[in-house]
Amino acid sequence: MAYTTEQLRNIALAGHAFAGKTTLVEAILHEAKVIGRRGTVEEGTTVSDFEPEEKQHKHSLNASIVNFDYEGKHFNVIDTPGYPDFIGQAVSVFPAVETVAVVVGADRGVQNMTRRLMAIAGERRLARMIIVNKIDEHVGRLEELLEHLRETFGPECLPINLPTPDGSDVVDLWEHSDGKVAFMGAGEGHRRLVEQVIDVDEELMARYLEQEKSVTVEQLHDAFERALRESHLIPVLFCSAKTGAGLADLLHLMANLAPNPLEGNPPPYLMTRQDGQTIDWYPTQDLQHETLAHVFKITSDQFVGKMSFARVHQGKITAGASLCLDDAKKPVRIGHIFRVRGKDHTEMTEAIPGDIIAIPKVEELHFNGVLHASHDLDSLKAKPMPLPRPMYGQAVETKNKADEAKFGQILAKMAEEDPTFTIDRVAATHETVVRGMGELHLRVVFEKLKGKYKLDLDHRAPKVAYKETITSKADGHHRHKKQTGGAGQFGEVYLRVEPLPSDHPDGFEFVSEVVGGTVPRQYWPAVEKGCRQVMADGAIAGYPMTGVRVVLYDGKYHDVDSKEVAFVTAGKRAFIDAVTKAKPVLMEPWVSVEITAPSGKMGDIAADISGKRGQVQSTDMLPGDQMLVKATVPLAEMSAYSNQLKSMTGGQGSFVMDYSHFERTPPSVQQSVVAAFKPRAEED
Repeated sequence: MAYTTEQLRNIALAGHAFAGKTTLVEAILHEAKVIGRRGTVEEGTTVSDFEPEEKQHKHSLNASIVNFDYEGKHFNVIDTPGYPDFIGQAVSVFPAVETVAVVVGADRGVQNMTRRLMAIAGERRLARMIIVNKIDEHVGRLEELLEHLRETFGPECLPINLPTPDGSDVVDLWEHSDGKVAFMGAGEGHRRLVEQVIDVDEELMARYLEQEKSVTVEQLHDAFERALRESHLIPVLFCSAKTGAGLADLLHLMANLAPNPLEGNPPPYLMTRQDGQTIDWYPTQDLQHETLAHVFKITSDQFVGKMSFARVHQGKITAGASLCLDDAKKPVRIGHIFRVRGKDHTEMTEAIPGDIIAIPKVEELHFNGVLHASHDLDSLKAKPMPLPRPMYGQAVETKNKADEAKFGQILAKMAEEDPTFTIDRVAATHETVVRGMGELHLRVVFEKLKGKYKLDLDHRAPKVAYKETITSKADGHHRHKKQTGGAGQFGEVYLRVEPLPSDHPDGFEFVSEVVGGTVPRQYWPAVEKGCRQVMADGAIAGYPMTGVRVVLYDGKYHDVDSKEVAFVTAGKRAFIDAVTKAKPVLMEPWVSVEITAPSGKMGDIAADISGKRGQVQSTDMLPGDQMLVKATVPLAEMSAYSNQLKSMTGGQGSFVMDYSHFERTPPSVQQSVVAAFKPRAEED
């Protein structure tokens, strides 16, 4: 159908794994008469899980978009993964929607990802709904689950429909106040809902009280949208994707009550003014304004090639248009635009504000890119989502030498498609390290590299990227003299090293206190160069150094034989001499870890962290007999923690980690690392 911005509904289905999101999308498409036969996750026949890896693992690994029409509205629904390892795929689509519907399985209740996604959607000021799925099998525990939702996310969580006593259907509480329901009572549920909504509008509240608590659905509509925008109401909807119970009601309520792009809170952008100050900036969602769109997802299709998914915020995009990208001066041409339903693409001629589109074969487009039609918007950047930093790493190299040419290019393409996958060439260990959110995340990446790109990699736990530093002052000396016939080499250096403060911006400082010209000024940079070579390559264990101040205070030179290379070598070896006397230590990276697990596992988790040389910083009790443990742990101890935590908690625990700081390694660890160091022989 042809539609306007007011008729659009953009909704992300999010939630923990096994809540039934993909099955729900399949049921919705069937209810909307888009598909004739419902596919299943088990058979690998669903519309939204179409990648080979998703069919193999039998759960979503990527965000997938479907569109359909229902009751005169055009829906864009995004099915997102539920495993914590793939949270980047879920959160990165939030800027494309007005509403985040968090799906909770009635059998599993509130889980860690449920909390995280609700919190992120709330911080982003998106309208939030909670869909309780699988009511047919667990109708007896739904009242307890509703109270748990209210306890966890606040009293703003109110049912907008309630299941019938046998869970075979639901009763709409928004438009009705009667009917047989499993608990609470339809009249009571209707009253609570209406009074929560009118609480945001004093005039409507007065009218409600004057008219003996009677107001129409039409009178309540604007207040309902405001309550959603202000998080004063989080509607709870009950349904069963398996039996179809409540699906028609779910779609009816979304069509009539989910905010359209003009009613939702506009997405935040950052604009840098001419004076250099950065301010928040919001689009108008208006067809009359200059075109503005945000690229929120990149994929690579084996038939179409690169595919960029964008949300149009204002103005319109037509096929064949030329638009500016970020602050680039040269525009990019948008040859085609598509509407997307799973792996199927339907060509469009024009996209209006609120549309979610796919743009094929434009290589310049990138994740978080901003498309616009005016250089007045060159400084606009999309406000980044709070994506966790990928910390789980694997060192990789090609099994086949012939693959080395495409190795970097393919990994870069994977990183472009996944905001929580990074590639790092670690100079300290001379390894290429790929990082993701966890063991499952990288396992899927390796499977995709092998299956889709025919790139087979060897991978192993990466070496720890230690740093070297010193803890005291010391002097160093070296005399470099070489005579092989003709002009020789001569340079003699005396220098002193001393620790720098840990917050020093460069971690290295070189000064000269030479007097009397014992080392001519033109050779000072050569001495510094020799010191910097050691800073890069390490002095005791082969790792980069930091936190060192070098003072050149004396030396000797020869009128004929002294030259720059001689003072580079002399400076280098004098520096190593000084460092070995300055009580050198190894520093190792530590990470901050947040662990969510059943409260009964507190003792096991605390003991395990202690055994990893870690420190528990705090513990907080969460609703639902859960706890949140915050700790700092050496990164070297976390390589297999995902499986260890699952074993300790019976699969109910999850964690996130981020870089914290560097800390001195224990003497036993330092001794073994230093003993394994084999410096390369050098030529003078």
